[in-house]
Amino acid sequence: MDQIWITGGRLGVGKVGAADIAGIIRREITGGTYQLNERLPSSRQLAEKYNVARNTLREALLQLEREGMLVTRAGSGTYVTFETSQSGAVDAIRGASPLELIDARFALEPHICRLCVLHGRREDFDNLARLCDIMESSIDDPAAFAEADTAFHKGLSLATRNNLLIWIIDQITGVRALDEWTRMRHVTLDRNIIAKYNAQHRQILNAIRSREPERAANHMKDHLETARLSLTRAVET
Repeated sequence: MDQIWITGGRLGVGKVGAADIAGIIRREITGGTYQLNERLPSSRQLAEKYNVARNTLREALLQLEREGMLVTRAGSGTYVTFETSQSGAVDAIRGASPLELIDARFALEPHICRLCVLHGRREDFDNLARLCDIMESSIDDPAAFAEADTAFHKGLSLATRNNLLIWIIDQITGVRALDEWTRMRHVTLDRNIIAKYNAQHRQILNAIRSREPERAANHMKDHLETARLSLTRAVET
């Protein structure tokens, strides 16, 4: 359902996902709307503020908890844990372009696929397959596809069992919540490119499940090259 949501300080209309809400709250925290150790409004109040379902808000808050920006204390509420000393990393994320995101992913994600072969478990692969199903059913819904796509690449990092890599991928993923990335998503994600991405995701997953690390890494390189080309064409238009 189309909902009213906030981006860049303005109201707009579109399909809102957890990544979008996480991006809004992230900007409010780094911008000083919410201070270190401050308790956020209740989930009901936040869901009303952003006009989203409670489960969408919950997913957004969990994403920010994984990034170390929030902590939830049972029976007390959700508190800000972001400190100003972290602002350098946030500035780097804010200043990154979509093409810089792709370059950073090129440096990491092919090897992440190799590590998935080494350390991934059946439950990891089942989760990745579920996300592939969601993406394939979202061929005409770019917002839903983008949310599942983000979760798929996050799931690959989780399967490595490498906490440092997981943290780095979380920081890179933060770029996807920025306004420029949202704009590029609307420009690049048409039915044809979503179908191509879906086929590539399946190839990556099948190679990982078959325990073929180099094939998985090469499929990831092909996937990221497709994304780079799509973004480059969009920037030039």
